[in-house]
Amino acid sequence: MAKLTLCMMILSFTMISTFQAPSLTQAKQVDVFSSLHTLITKDPILEGAIAGVSIRSASNGQVLYSYNGDVSLTPASNLKLFTAAAALASLGPDYSYQTGLFTDGKVRRNEIKGNVYFVGHGDPTLRVKDIESMAKTLKKQGIQSITGDIIADDSWYDDVRYSVDLPWSDETAYYGAQISALTVSPDHDFDAGTVIIEVSPGQKNQKAEISVFPSTDFVTLINKTKTVSTDEESELSISRTHGKNEVIIKGTISLKASPVKEWVAIWDPTSYSLSVLKKTLKQHGIKVKGKERKGVKPEHSKMLLSHQSIPLKEILVPFMKNSNNTHAEMLVKEMGKVYKQDGSWEAGLEVVEQTLTSLGIDGEKMILRDGSGISHVNAIQANSVTDLLYKSQSQEWFPFFYHSLPVAGIKEKNIGGTLRNRMTEKPLKENVIAKTGTLTNVSSISGYLTLSDGNKLIFSILMNHLKDEEQGKLLEEKILSVIAQSTL
Repeated sequence: MAKLTLCMMILSFTMISTFQAPSLTQAKQVDVFSSLHTLITKDPILEGAIAGVSIRSASNGQVLYSYNGDVSLTPASNLKLFTAAAALASLGPDYSYQTGLFTDGKVRRNEIKGNVYFVGHGDPTLRVKDIESMAKTLKKQGIQSITGDIIADDSWYDDVRYSVDLPWSDETAYYGAQISALTVSPDHDFDAGTVIIEVSPGQKNQKAEISVFPSTDFVTLINKTKTVSTDEESELSISRTHGKNEVIIKGTISLKASPVKEWVAIWDPTSYSLSVLKKTLKQHGIKVKGKERKGVKPEHSKMLLSHQSIPLKEILVPFMKNSNNTHAEMLVKEMGKVYKQDGSWEAGLEVVEQTLTSLGIDGEKMILRDGSGISHVNAIQANSVTDLLYKSQSQEWFPFFYHSLPVAGIKEKNIGGTLRNRMTEKPLKENVIAKTGTLTNVSSISGYLTLSDGNKLIFSILMNHLKDEEQGKLLEEKILSVIAQSTL
């Protein structure tokens, strides 16, 4: 049942009219919410499905309309709103990650006599160029060789790589990458724990040209493709063998087709990161005489150098605008490590709940299973989402939170994010600033809507059990178009 039904709203205005006539604004508001209620209850897209809708005033937090607003629903990536707010509140906007090289030996002349430890502390933005910078720094220090092993230390987090409800079918997808305290990103979007496979046409009737970036021997490419004539369509599939870094590319690619890129999550990002370091050291003329392995840095180790990540307030942009699952899960583990000395999902989610409670959000109404929203077991109420969005406005970190949200209809990826190709016409274009969410049979969107009079509304739309989640997105836009007619 709706917390504040249309009938109750109309009754409230009727009671007002006993003493004075309702204003034109009040009358229009009733008309708008009447149309909204009809749309939600009658649209065939929701046949057999369930929706939760909550609308608040951004200025005073008053709930203006609620349909199933207190019903717990799967939020998909709208859960990232809670993860981001908790991270900003607990870690702070200027929080950053450190990745370092340490040794348990001594540096004599041009040689490190001992082991070198590559120590990760959860940086989701570490890239190959950062590792290259580390190698260059060692070279400038005069280092030409390492007598011992190079050892990857990812002990800052636990060794559980997947959140509890991640579907097995998602483990090779970029959004299902393994979580490690030591991981490398291949791009500016910081898709940690992945490599980019690029497939280009070869000669007619020959295999396609395939490359991997970053260039690495850690991944084996199995090419089962064929280049076909220009009048034939490309049909490619790219998959990774479970438990291995064996990527199989099958199918056909048209002779004149543009290159096809696919982000593939690797198996064991810690070992992959170590392999990148070793290759980079070799490229810069630093010889490693020992082996590659995993281990834990001894307490007496000496720091050789360190790399500092960009601050959280900047990480938040690719995290939220591109809905990066890996960032969300790493933030959860980071909160657990910082506040409970336990880099696990369990500890991190406890910190999330405690932090949300301190912000005035009722954590008892939620079921949190991860930080990204990939679990279908996560459950949140639409009224709780709008409550979070309202109360966040009073926090010092709110400008960074707001700036991280996708902006409807803006083509630039670092602004429009997941809304760059949606709501490209007024009145929604640029006026909807919101987080999207998608799972199989789930679609959601929550955020802020600027009205024609300059006032703002806060909204949350959560839809579950949809036959087609893409159709759900069309309904979201219909709902927002109706809401945009409001006048406060």
